Amino acid sequence: MSKAEMTAQIRDGQGFIAALDQSGGSTPKALKLYGVDESAWTDEAGMFDLIHAMRARIIKSPAFDGSKVVGAILFEQTMDRTIDGIPTATYLWDKRRVVPFLKIDKGLEAEVDGCQLMKPMPALDALLAKAVKAGIFGTKERSVISAANAKGIQAVVDQQFAVGAQVSAAGLMPILEPEVTISIADKAEAEDLLQKALLKGLDALPAGQQVMLKLSLPTVDNFYAPLVDHPAVLKVVALSGGHSRDAANKILARNRGIIASFSRALSEGLSAKQSDAEFDTVLKSAVDSIHAASIAG
Repeated sequence: MSKAEMTAQIRDGQGFIAALDQSGGSTPKALKLYGVDESAWTDEAGMFDLIHAMRARIIKSPAFDGSKVVGAILFEQTMDRTIDGIPTATYLWDKRRVVPFLKIDKGLEAEVDGCQLMKPMPALDALLAKAVKAGIFGTKERSVISAANAKGIQAVVDQQFAVGAQVSAAGLMPILEPEVTISIADKAEAEDLLQKALLKGLDALPAGQQVMLKLSLPTVDNFYAPLVDHPAVLKVVALSGGHSRDAANKILARNRGIIASFSRALSEGLSAKQSDAEFDTVLKSAVDSIHAASIAG
């Protein structure tokens, strides 16, 4: 796998990043939306078998390829598994020309100052080494901002950049994800504080070092243009954050230089009960709409 080719695919590719990284806590909900309820498994291993089958079905679909899906974020267990006997990350790049990323955070701490930091990751170096060996290009780590609290937001950004530095040192591309909750009353104020903190952090990065950013869709169109244009940013991607796919696409299309990184909004409408033809048709419609919104700006 060529890191330079993967970098070019993310920087120049005309597409979006699929978030296929539901972890243990969010997997039952993802399966339920897919038409598989909790009676279908008896233990956690069975649950993860089912979610991997769902992800493999998405990845193997003709609708899922590098012409419109430039990257995919994986859960650790997905990275550790295979598709048709091929390690998942290798399958993504070799068969689909889709750049593989890995979700590395282990969940969120309790809220302090209106924000939730990431839980400690004492085994992160070992995980990053495993990811490099597996052919992963980059990582993603999520924090949550639920109030326009300057102290809390600065703590989130400081932690994101600290983890990002650890990821970069391992030779991987970090996606920093300080998610702003879309339903809060002071969302615009939180976004203003976040942008200022991110710009300060980006300006302090060593020359030539880049990160990616995964952000909630902004209240004001093109508010994040200074981040899109910053030389230390390889790409800004957007999470759907609870918006329906149609709503998220409409907002995304109005924001220049930002591409989608949707999870639930990508799999919306897919069902385990669909035939392969029906499944591929629904997925193609989703991929086409998200792709169009991602390149519109």
